[in-house]
Amino acid sequence: MNRRRALKTLFCSSAALSLNLRTQAQAEVAQEALHLLAIGDFGTGGQDQKNVAQAMQAFVGKEKIKPAGLWFIGDNVYGPTEGGFTVEAKRWKEEIEDMYPASLFPGPQWAVLGNHDYHDNPDGEQVQLAYAKKPGVRWHMPEKWYRVDLGGAKPLVTFLALDTNFPKISGGKNKKTGAPKTHMSSDEEARQLEWLKSELAKPRAPFTVVVGHHPLYSNGSHKDTQPLIEQWGDLFQEHKVHAYLCGHDHDLQHLELEGKFTSFVLSGGGGARIRKLTNETRKMPYGKDINGFTHLQIQPDALTISHRGLDGGVLHRFTKRLDGTVVM
Repeated sequence: MNRRRALKTLFCSSAALSLNLRTQAQAEVAQEALHLLAIGDFGTGGQDQKNVAQAMQAFVGKEKIKPAGLWFIGDNVYGPTEGGFTVEAKRWKEEIEDMYPASLFPGPQWAVLGNHDYHDNPDGEQVQLAYAKKPGVRWHMPEKWYRVDLGGAKPLVTFLALDTNFPKISGGKNKKTGAPKTHMSSDEEARQLEWLKSELAKPRAPFTVVVGHHPLYSNGSHKDTQPLIEQWGDLFQEHKVHAYLCGHDHDLQHLELEGKFTSFVLSGGGGARIRKLTNETRKMPYGKDINGFTHLQIQPDALTISHRGLDGGVLHRFTKRLDGTVVM
């Protein structure tokens, strides 16, 4: 009896130790991996944006990593700009260059356009495109949609950056002024779709991540974006897009939908006022109305995505395998 109890205790202890070691291994940041950080809905210049930026700085310092770059996933600039929004506006230095310093984030700042980037400043989207052409800046937006392959001579990941501001999504009229809201044209929407189909049909890296501002699926205050589901949903599944990274809702989410190959990751906690999640009927691995940022760690056989809070700690993490399997 004592021997059986001893063996049982040893087995339980070994199992617990194995689980603990496995958990610790999952929690580690792999130095040799490709690292990127992402935020959306951040460009206010306010204290919440500063808090998230400081958390990002502390995180890379603590982990001793140099991210390959940053993903800015829309609503990069909120509100009208004193003196006018131009490529020389001081908020570029104060809210972009200095807040995410090159000493810690030397790589490109890949950016996509959000609805506020179109709506809050006259020709705001054109100014962001023009700023990318200034010599020496990290801001990277060569077009409204573009491709980035990362990981060296044999890339690990293909990113497809898209503009989600369709007329049906970002159109309508300004509630205060009654003026029509600006958005991408119907012709641009059609050309982008053909480009997306072409890129998905081409050879790509082992992992594919699509980046856009509006979500296809969201349990947040803006809910699902039906025009994106109708236009892109089947394409993502047919071509095995591993993850769709977006913002728009001011929270952090991770959704897995039955029968869908793609993981849907929402990172809208970059600095704008957070909003409560509203959908309590659709279950998801994670969702919280909180400021924070998202860390992407890419290895040959694993895409690990973690939402992190203002202390840099893990709020939620999962790993996507090449075959679409999700491990949490």
